[in-house]
Amino acid sequence: MGVYEELVERGLIAQVTDEKEIKELVNNGKAVFYIGFDPTADSLHVGHFMALCLMKRLQMAGNKPIALIGGGTAMIGDPSGRTDMRQMMTRETIQHNVDCFKEQMSKFIDFSDGKALLVNNADWLMDLNYVDVLREVGAHFSVNRMLTAECYKQRMEKGLSFLEFNYMIMQSYDFYALYQKYGCNMQFGGDDQWSNMLGGTELIRRKLGKDAYAMTINLLLNSEGKKMGKTQSGAVWLSAEKTSPYDFYQYWRNVDDSDVIKCLKMLTFLPLEEIAVLEKLEGAEINKAKEVLAYEVTKLIHGEEEATKAQTTARAVFGAGATDENMPSTDITSDEINEGVQILDLLLKCGLISSKGEGRRLVQQNGIAVNDSKVSDMFMPITADLFTNNELVIKKGKKVYHKVNLV
Repeated sequence: MGVYEELVERGLIAQVTDEKEIKELVNNGKAVFYIGFDPTADSLHVGHFMALCLMKRLQMAGNKPIALIGGGTAMIGDPSGRTDMRQMMTRETIQHNVDCFKEQMSKFIDFSDGKALLVNNADWLMDLNYVDVLREVGAHFSVNRMLTAECYKQRMEKGLSFLEFNYMIMQSYDFYALYQKYGCNMQFGGDDQWSNMLGGTELIRRKLGKDAYAMTINLLLNSEGKKMGKTQSGAVWLSAEKTSPYDFYQYWRNVDDSDVIKCLKMLTFLPLEEIAVLEKLEGAEINKAKEVLAYEVTKLIHGEEEATKAQTTARAVFGAGATDENMPSTDITSDEINEGVQILDLLLKCGLISSKGEGRRLVQQNGIAVNDSKVSDMFMPITADLFTNNELVIKKGKKVYHKVNLV
């Protein structure tokens, strides 16, 4: 099975242009491809993880990835999937986020000896002359055609700023610049980027009269990928400082039964034959497949040692209801207890809820327990006698545990 055929088998490819040429490039390790990442936060999240896996998979087959960080396009803001305009970021914030992305990607993609490139589109977009862009780039785009793109259509009723309207042109110019600078012959992206990608391919063909290829990864997972990065308490980040390895493990351990095999195929490097065995599991046995998924994905991001710690902790907690030194924890002082802390205050302090409103709903739905006792009073005081050996355990829902240390 060739690399391209394996990507199809794993459900990664949804739509391509010039399939014959793409297959030949990918299978022979001749693809120089890019995937873009707009630095809208100071960490990558699980919605980016699929793209990183695809880059790594193709790099292992001899192809050359270009990780394009959108320091320039972030100045505009991608309207795709948005119902309102993104908040404008300062240059300083964008640069900080760019630096964080570079550090995280370097742990996952091999950038040594020219095996991959990491570039910032600010290097060419920020120096563009507006009139030159209108004449040299804008002349190749039809406004009527642009307005048919899904990323614009969904914004027309609420209003689309001229600033955001230019995003497609900027992303298209990225492919043109990468084609000229680095011989980039392929671009990957999600379903929400398809119109922008086609624009880049068309721009190259119109200006240079040469063939270029565009490719998109799986529609379903990519659109879900943006949702996968969100939980009730916020985003699931690849940074250990923002999402602990244990919480990261638990996120994958708790995926829906219907998603576990799909995630194993797309997001791990396990052989398809091994995944086929796990696919036969039914009922409670599916939890074995979930453990494999959680371990493999955590190992890819945080390393084998942290993955093993997370798995050991999870088994201890779920197996016997015990605490473990690796369980996510928060310290609270005796002075804080004496000053008066209620359950909602503690949930906020531990990062288990994003607001007291969310906490009230959880308590009303019997979704919070302290030391295995359901909390029914949203004003329940946290007192020293709740701690055993200076520890208490909060349980949120069925699967989220958090230890509180009295120090």
